[in-house]
Amino acid sequence: MSSSVSVADLVAATGTMVFSGGKYLQERMISTSDISRPGLELTGYFAYYPAERIQLLGMTEISYARKMRTDKRQQVMQQLCQADVTPCFVISRMLPVPEELDAAAKAAKIPVLRSKLPTTRLSSKMTDFLESRLAERKALHGVLVDIYGLGVLITGDSGVGKSETALDLIKRGHRLIADDRVEVYQKDEQTIIGEAPKILRHLLEIRGIGIIDVMNLFGAGAVRSNTQISLIVHLENWSKDKQFDRLGSGEQKVKIFDVDIPKITVPVKIGRNLAIIIEAAAMNYRAKTMGYDATKAFENNLNNLIQENSTN
Repeated sequence: MSSSVSVADLVAATGTMVFSGGKYLQERMISTSDISRPGLELTGYFAYYPAERIQLLGMTEISYARKMRTDKRQQVMQQLCQADVTPCFVISRMLPVPEELDAAAKAAKIPVLRSKLPTTRLSSKMTDFLESRLAERKALHGVLVDIYGLGVLITGDSGVGKSETALDLIKRGHRLIADDRVEVYQKDEQTIIGEAPKILRHLLEIRGIGIIDVMNLFGAGAVRSNTQISLIVHLENWSKDKQFDRLGSGEQKVKIFDVDIPKITVPVKIGRNLAIIIEAAAMNYRAKTMGYDATKAFENNLNNLIQENSTN
């Protein structure tokens, strides 16, 4: 988990433009994803001013500031600029920056940024970036692939064939997100996002060959930076003493942070095409989310057949 992110990273990720204080971008740190719109503060009420947040000023705040007396506006802008706390000011819609805010921010060494985006869209964009960077993270052992837009995490013991299966899936037109180590974080109450560590991005380890760069070998369409994890497929060596689910009625769940992710176990045996099986599993899971369950359809057909035979 990253405890803070620099204003320089925010600028790079959101496309905001630096109005002033560019030399302080790297040293000013953001420690919370919450964003403040200082409306009450412009009236002089600072009892609960969240100075540690990004301060976002839109049409409402700028219009109100224009109507303030010059001396009052100067006093308020100086109070807004907490030198050791406030990370930056952001002005939406490319609105003009009040001179008093610019002067106070320069004195406190606080960057002032501007964006063409409307205030709500800009706030959402910055929040999404900050939540992804500041969220608690954990590393999972496995391979994450995008199959028809569905994030599938392939897990299993070392040497069971996860990376080789991922390579088959890539050749079938699907996309690699991460191999061996998958970094995950919770985006919201129902969403877990997975991505590769920077050092492993686009790389796949194949025993006997070594490390291959998937993007260079198969093109940019064969990789993806991150995806929501929707399904876990666990590969397990087949054993005659082990009972595997044949009908798909025994649904398993794996809890990652606060989210339960569906899991299926696929036995690994010589001659089985795991890539096609996992591809089918992903398609079957998508069909279930859309309301069609083949297992229930089979059980209904079986019950209907039993009833027909019992009445004859």
